Amino acid sequence: MNILITGTSSGLGYGITLNYLKKRHKVYGISRKHNEELDSYDNFHFLQQDLTQFEESQQTVKKFLENINNLDIVILNAGILNEIKDTKDISIDELKRVMDINVWANKNMIDILADNVEHIDQVIGISSGASQGAARGWNAYSLSKSSLNMLLNHYAQELSDIHFCALAPGLIDSGMQDYLYTVDHNKFPAVKKLQDAKRSGSMPDVHEGAEIVTRAIPKVKQYESGSYADVREI
Repeated sequence: MNILITGTSSGLGYGITLNYLKKRHKVYGISRKHNEELDSYDNFHFLQQDLTQFEESQQTVKKFLENINNLDIVILNAGILNEIKDTKDISIDELKRVMDINVWANKNMIDILADNVEHIDQVIGISSGASQGAARGWNAYSLSKSSLNMLLNHYAQELSDIHFCALAPGLIDSGMQDYLYTVDHNKFPAVKKLQDAKRSGSMPDVHEGAEIVTRAIPKVKQYESGSYADVREI
């Protein structure tokens, strides 16, 4: 299969990329940072690009896609978690930065792909359970992931030849969890479940999480295009 993944340098994106490479699929990775370990795979093709540089990305990604006529899976994984704090304490600039990475960079990518790749079978946006309800401190992240869900739903209605899904990967022990482990759970109770899972060792690492996600991706084709799905319920 031909697979395009954003945010390949670390965390879940790195785990998913490695998972597909080891299964000998051809992976096209786009990330702001370069992970040299992935270069050892001859089936890996990489573009170093900050996807929030929207106009620049339109040129570099288009060139990167020049000889690609078919993509079986696109995984829009690149994203960030803002500092956990109250909504009144988050600046508009910080909110815009999170939205740029978690939402608008994905819109830009979908537009570039739709214009330059003849056939795309499936687009997966990495969402979150945080998109399904408000919890103190998760403001920008929740807003961005719920917006991503709706963005993919709209594209599903417009690009009917592509199957879209907003997929929540569940708890994964990544760099994001390292930060959340330090957050005051008395002030921000929603992090306690994550801290307990990390403390107990019950949280999958990025490689285990990647295997869970890659197993779920074919199954979400059974859902209506544009749906939200959680790997823990598939």
